[in-house]
Amino acid sequence: MPNAGSAAEIIDDEVRQLIRRRGVDPFLDAGRIRSLVREVVLDYEDRAASSSLPPMGDREQAERAVLDEVAGFGPLQRYLDDPEIEEIWVNEPGKVFIARRGRSELTTTILSTSALADLVERMLRTSGRRVDLSQPFVDAMMPDGSRLHVVIPDITRAHLAVNIRKFVLQAYHLDELIDLGTITPPAARFLEAAVAAGLNVVVSGGTQAGKTTLLNCLCAAIPARERVISVEEVFELRIPLPDVVSMQTRQPNLEGNGAIPLRRLVKEALRMRPSRIIVGEVRQEEALDLLIALNSGLPGMCSIHANSAREAVIKLCTLPLLAGDNIGHAFVVPTVASSVDLIVHIGSEPSGQRRVREIVALSGRTEGDVVETSDIFHSRDGVLVRADGFPPHADRFARIGIELVSVLGMSADEPAIARHTAAGRASSGQPW
Repeated sequence: MPNAGSAAEIIDDEVRQLIRRRGVDPFLDAGRIRSLVREVVLDYEDRAASSSLPPMGDREQAERAVLDEVAGFGPLQRYLDDPEIEEIWVNEPGKVFIARRGRSELTTTILSTSALADLVERMLRTSGRRVDLSQPFVDAMMPDGSRLHVVIPDITRAHLAVNIRKFVLQAYHLDELIDLGTITPPAARFLEAAVAAGLNVVVSGGTQAGKTTLLNCLCAAIPARERVISVEEVFELRIPLPDVVSMQTRQPNLEGNGAIPLRRLVKEALRMRPSRIIVGEVRQEEALDLLIALNSGLPGMCSIHANSAREAVIKLCTLPLLAGDNIGHAFVVPTVASSVDLIVHIGSEPSGQRRVREIVALSGRTEGDVVETSDIFHSRDGVLVRADGFPPHADRFARIGIELVSVLGMSADEPAIARHTAAGRASSGQPW
């Protein structure tokens, strides 16, 4: 808030009074709020010219400051409006950080404890979610689509911990990722063909590596005739297809009832006549339900936290075990091998640049606890290049008129050699 007695504070107070009198909701009618702010600012400017009112200074700056306070999120609004800023987090009222191009910065913004609590309350207002002593964590979506996570004391030492992850969707199609330098044209063409052919794809990577953006771009390659059901913890995917139903999880109400976990959404999605299912991110036992769905012949895609494609395979073989004591490796490992076709691993460089680092195929075969894999594309000297692996289900590519040999840039006699080499390499791999 501006200092007491300042022009901005007086204008702010007059705007709030006008909002109350006219019954306007700042979060539901932003256009009217902007008009009201402009109306009050112009009126104040006229009055200040012939009275002892404090001078207003720059009109546009005054309008913006008041609008941020009344209809936005105060001092944090400018960071939310900056397209280059990817994430905002508050460790304590005097420490507000931002991430820009993959690098963190400590800002000069200082909040009071009460101002921070008020901002959190306003951020949660439209989400239908809450945070209190019984629910000390909250994961919610803000009106602009940003993802909000809040932790309160005494889980934290003394102050609210707030993270706002903006969904800065820099690309909607694989071609745009090529322009950004995230993926090479040959790898993009292969992934486009693999998605169109109905292969099951898992996108792996670390936090803020660009998994959601890559998954969204892969979804753009799904044929327009298909019906897609997506399930997420919080809405982040924006799938550019005509027939899409998106669902998100729900936290319990004040009585502790009504929670809808991701696992339930995966099961419900199967009842909605999907042509393809997309899971925003697999974290826990819902991995079992997704694997069962994929194993039944329903194409799908998801993302997962992992440091490499092979570690993603390990995690996919481990997460389903959380579903119950009756689930064992003897069931999970072959199910992963037969259900997942491709792992696409994306990482973030020290410069903040996101790059696809490897594309690995699962052949569908296992030997004990070993899942056979082969590299289709891997990084060499920092560049994604063709390896000697070959994807499964070549017949699916042929079925939609795609020549896999041409897509992979192979000669006519290379596929058989590649398959033989891949199988030999995989059989000597490490157990998952």
